[in-house]
Amino acid sequence: MHLHLNEGQRKGNRKFSRSVKVAYRFVFRNALASGASAFYLITLKKILLAGLVVLFVCAASPIFAAQGDATDDFPGSSNAIISNYLRATQNRPAESVDASVEMEISASVPKLKKQGRLRVLRQMSKVGQITYRVLGFQGDNTVKNQVIARYLQAEQHGKGDQNLAVTPVNYKFKFRGKRWIMGKDVYVFQLSPRHKRVGLFKGEVWLDSATYLPLYEKGRLVKNPSIFFKKVDFERAFSIQNGVPVPAHMTSTIQTRIIGKVELDVNYSNPASKMSFDGTGGRAESSTALLTSSN
Repeated sequence: MHLHLNEGQRKGNRKFSRSVKVAYRFVFRNALASGASAFYLITLKKILLAGLVVLFVCAASPIFAAQGDATDDFPGSSNAIISNYLRATQNRPAESVDASVEMEISASVPKLKKQGRLRVLRQMSKVGQITYRVLGFQGDNTVKNQVIARYLQAEQHGKGDQNLAVTPVNYKFKFRGKRWIMGKDVYVFQLSPRHKRVGLFKGEVWLDSATYLPLYEKGRLVKNPSIFFKKVDFERAFSIQNGVPVPAHMTSTIQTRIIGKVELDVNYSNPASKMSFDGTGGRAESSTALLTSSN
């Protein structure tokens, strides 16, 4: 289906494009003229990292499949693998839903020589609500409030968005073969998104040959959430516990046009089902509360 624009719409699009370019040149020239670190902090807070909220939805995107197999593109054995993958990710045990896990989130902006590390205990309820208990923080508060807290906020908001799930509805799967990796036989599939949508990526997924559950994903976002981003790469690994793929590690590198590279590293540990808090071992704090001190 082709979209036909009239002359007025075309002029409007050209005007918008020129406005974006002028805005970018203004920011960049001021950066060169200023030479002050304060400018970069303002840019970090109000322009660049606003896009990270959208970006981190990708990191928090669901790995569990939506209903419907949509496997018409897969010939032979790869069709069966994808069907088994969909069944395995749809039928997770009910007791695995209400779970807690410790997270250590490290973030840095090398050009600004700023970094921070936050430890939290995350709990997800049976209805998918995520809460955090802060266990400790070290580092720069700007990184805490404008990178780490925004990641946690995006994780809360992005959970359950099936438009980002790694399924045949959103991706084309191309079978790359069976390989022996990390002591396991894995099925490797190349992923190509069906739509150029923020949060979708081009890359690959590894499936455990015994359970058909995901062990590893990596790729690059096909659509940047901000004009100030050049490219966004990520990797995330899972461990299989009680028939469920549990997050183990995630890294992301964002190349920006203004402040260079932004790095994020998340490690998960001590997952437990149906853990309740006893009121000790840290203070409860939502991602919104973490952001409050930055305003």
